Amino acid sequence: MINRRNLLATAAALSVALSATLAFAADKGTVGISMPTKSSTRWISDGESMVKEFKGLGYGADLQYAEDDIPNQLAQIENMITKGAKVLVIAAIDGTTLSDVLQKAHDKGVKVFAYDRLIKGSANVDYYATFDNFKVGVLQAESLVKGMNEKGKPPFNVELFGGSPDDNNAFFFYDGAMSVLKPLIDKGDVKIVSGQMGMDKVGTLRWDGAVAQARMDNLLSANYTKAKVNGVLSPYDGLSRGIISSLKGVGYGSATQAMPIVTGQDAELASVKGMMAGEQYSTVFKDTRVLAKLTAAMVDAAMSGKDVPVNDTKTYNNGAKVVPSNLLVPVALDKAGIKATLVDSGYYTADQVDK
Repeated sequence: MINRRNLLATAAALSVALSATLAFAADKGTVGISMPTKSSTRWISDGESMVKEFKGLGYGADLQYAEDDIPNQLAQIENMITKGAKVLVIAAIDGTTLSDVLQKAHDKGVKVFAYDRLIKGSANVDYYATFDNFKVGVLQAESLVKGMNEKGKPPFNVELFGGSPDDNNAFFFYDGAMSVLKPLIDKGDVKIVSGQMGMDKVGTLRWDGAVAQARMDNLLSANYTKAKVNGVLSPYDGLSRGIISSLKGVGYGSATQAMPIVTGQDAELASVKGMMAGEQYSTVFKDTRVLAKLTAAMVDAAMSGKDVPVNDTKTYNNGAKVVPSNLLVPVALDKAGIKATLVDSGYYTADQVDK
């Protein structure tokens, strides 16, 4: 027979232990995680991975998605500050709009980490965690050239797409790509038939695939009634899918007209399936699990009074300061590398990729 007194004593001891555990977790505080949108699967993965990492280190996590609405993101961040977040991890919709709310964070002693997108114009950004964004563009352009050379010989007719002009990364992607393509353009091996070059002409606001599709429609009708498109530089999978829809609409990807080489970024599942189907040629894989783990480690070091791991203190000047950064290495990926890079690592299952 169980002794009631012993049972009560055991329950009391468990209660004290549980309270101590909760207090320990609470002592580390809450991390406010502000993501731009759920319309891209990569941001969903980023958010989920960070919550897992921070909870594993004993932090609470307040994850919010702003659905590409700038006032909504500002309100969410301000609410995180009001609720007592000790740290903010922010993937900004528009990196130029956060100065006032970050001043409020600074005044309350809140640490601010820019996540994958640099926050501009504020001295109150403590650290930046991202991938080597210039290298992303280099990999995209190298893949574009490789794919076109596999199908034919120069000169190649190419069109250029850039990311959102309010995202600092878009300029790094474009500049990295042009470091590869500009010598080929000057040589005559690559021809930009529309003549549209520069982020002021090729940028795609909010990384919107529908906007990219509409622009590709216009490029095709204005410049390709006789000429054929050999390749399209696309900096993001969501844009790539819109571009491919436009190309398919005029007969590319059919038995009589091969699909041009189209690049991408983020290894979104829909685009990986498109690569398996031979529609999209390549993507650049940025493992969000690794970036989340890195960010959590940087935050924990800062909150523990330890040296924060960074590997770049020169590149990312946000207009108010050079933000200490930690850059991860992106991976170029074509159809042949999907299994080894995505499936074998557990990023996707074989069933997800094959269906």
